[in-house]
Amino acid sequence: MKGALLVCGTHSDAGKSVVSAGLCRWLRRAGVRVAPFKAQNMALNSVVTLDGGEIGRAQAVQAAAAGIEPETAMNPVLIKPSGDRHSQVIVMGRPYADVDARSYQLLKDDLRPIVAAALADLRERYDVVVCEGAGSPAEINLRQADLTNMGLARAAGLPVLLVGDIDRGGVFASLYGSLALLDPDDQAHVAGFVINKFRGDAAILSPGLTQIEKLTGRPTFGVLPWVEDLWMDAEDSLSLEASRPEAPAAGDTIDIAVLRLRWMSNFTDLDALAAEPGVRVRFTRSAADVERADLLVVPGTKATVDDLARLRAAGLDRAIVARAAAGAPILGICGGYQLLGERIFDEVESRGGEVDGLGLLPVVTTFAAEKLLRRRAGSCPWLGTRASGYEIRHGRVERRGGEPLLAADDGEPDGCRVGAVIGTSWHGALEQDELRRALLARVAAARGRRFVPGTTSFASARETRLDALGDLVARHLDTARLAALIDGGVPAELPTIRTEVSSCCAS
Repeated sequence: MKGALLVCGTHSDAGKSVVSAGLCRWLRRAGVRVAPFKAQNMALNSVVTLDGGEIGRAQAVQAAAAGIEPETAMNPVLIKPSGDRHSQVIVMGRPYADVDARSYQLLKDDLRPIVAAALADLRERYDVVVCEGAGSPAEINLRQADLTNMGLARAAGLPVLLVGDIDRGGVFASLYGSLALLDPDDQAHVAGFVINKFRGDAAILSPGLTQIEKLTGRPTFGVLPWVEDLWMDAEDSLSLEASRPEAPAAGDTIDIAVLRLRWMSNFTDLDALAAEPGVRVRFTRSAADVERADLLVVPGTKATVDDLARLRAAGLDRAIVARAAAGAPILGICGGYQLLGERIFDEVESRGGEVDGLGLLPVVTTFAAEKLLRRRAGSCPWLGTRASGYEIRHGRVERRGGEPLLAADDGEPDGCRVGAVIGTSWHGALEQDELRRALLARVAAARGRRFVPGTTSFASARETRLDALGDLVARHLDTARLAALIDGGVPAELPTIRTEVSSCCAS
């Protein structure tokens, strides 16, 4: 099998990332050398590659599904919102520009050859490249400068699968309408549809599949069922509305509240906690939740100063300080660690200058223009375990008291601990099984809970999820037709849907 295809969706969170990951796992099982690709991703969840670049987390998960190491070519353009109207643009893993929505459009002519070169590089080295679109291909206001949907399909000669989420309702209108809004040359690349999250009687759905094919001249490649607790690393905050699956507990339930910051980043750091038996993870903005949870987590943020101001405006700063005074456990990660400190000097992200932190940890953060991107390995002396993770930050944190939480193998300390308040700059540290379970045991002891740790590694749990996605593709999509589409490329002579737009003016 040799070729590539593009997975688009009728809207954000329709299932593009999940379908792409499932395709990668199915192809890998078939012995195909496959790689994921997303030309342009807008996400606050990211990872660091081996060569010190930054890409969207969804592409890293898809690379895991493909059984390969993630690399910057898999996501050449990453947009990280850093305020209501501003974003940082990461190109080939490195900060490239700070833009607003309008100025970003002016960059696209410069980015287009970079995207094309990254995709061509992957296609040369792998048998198949599974590309993922962004948002919807029918965002007609953005089509002219599009890098990642139909603009990519046309430039690279890619057949397109259009995914619709039936659980939201109106899936046939969404599929038909998305296709109809495309111009004829774009429509020529859309080979067919995938319906996602179906829970119902297949016999009732079947007439709709027949009708959509008659109306569009395009088949439905399959219907993926709704699967309870089928959940993978999310990149879209819309996914936070779904509850995290809670494994059955042999001990007591440990309740973890995660502050839902406006510019929250890398919230997938908490996935590993939710995988432990009896651990409930909730994202919240409630002061009552802050007070009563067994563990409060202040997660990473792309706009530390702005989110700190929002916490104060909502009165959550007082709830956090009161919690610390009561000796209840608090964990800050990256930006969350920074805002737990004494002061922040920021002339880079917010350009807010000197800002007082919450004063719970004796640390001072100074933002630097150069972003620190690196993988880390070491230990946690406090817990007596190994530790690993990665750093993505402009903030340079100076500890002026307390104890370091982590020690890198190169001798550099990280983080701070004062009583029950701890903080670290390392993302992903909770994925280390021994560290995570030792931390939960400390929390349980402090809160009078009985914690019985799980026996399955988080890495194994993630592999199980990816296998489940591969199973969905293998069992519910027409894989023979998919293989033919990948090999054959854009189908010939697909019909065009003609739309008539009329307007009138009242006199």
